[in-house]
Amino acid sequence: MTVRYLEDFAVGQIFGSGRLKVDADSIKAFAGQFDPQPFHLDEKTALGAFFGGLAASGWHTAALTMRLLVEGELKPAGGVIGAGAEISWPRAVRAGDELTIESEVLEVRPSKSRPGQGMIKVRTTTLNQNREPVQVLVGNLVVMRRTESVLS
Repeated sequence: MTVRYLEDFAVGQIFGSGRLKVDADSIKAFAGQFDPQPFHLDEKTALGAFFGGLAASGWHTAALTMRLLVEGELKPAGGVIGAGAEISWPRAVRAGDELTIESEVLEVRPSKSRPGQGMIKVRTTTLNQNREPVQVLVGNLVVMRRTESVLS
């Protein structure tokens, strides 16, 4: 896929990704290491908890989203470099879910203090196999500019 510089982005563009399937073992492994709460670790205990069953940690969902972003169509020059974000989890990720993302460019702005880069604001919605949002991330990404546009 083509690397995109700041000049290649425009408000309204939408970029997709491949798919990642989530299984119970990965939910438990992530939770065991990073978010060891019972509803992320044990199916039986999770049945009587808030989610009514085993659910992935929101941070696991965020990590899966990051992988989909890095491997997806967005491809900002310099890599996926975050400079702040707001995140929400409207529904739980469950074992068997298959996730994909859609990233919409909301804003493009060159840096005033760093001529070789700029920022894009992107809303990345992580969707399950039913196209229901499981995470919404609105973030600012640092993106490199083309050398020739910096010199002009």
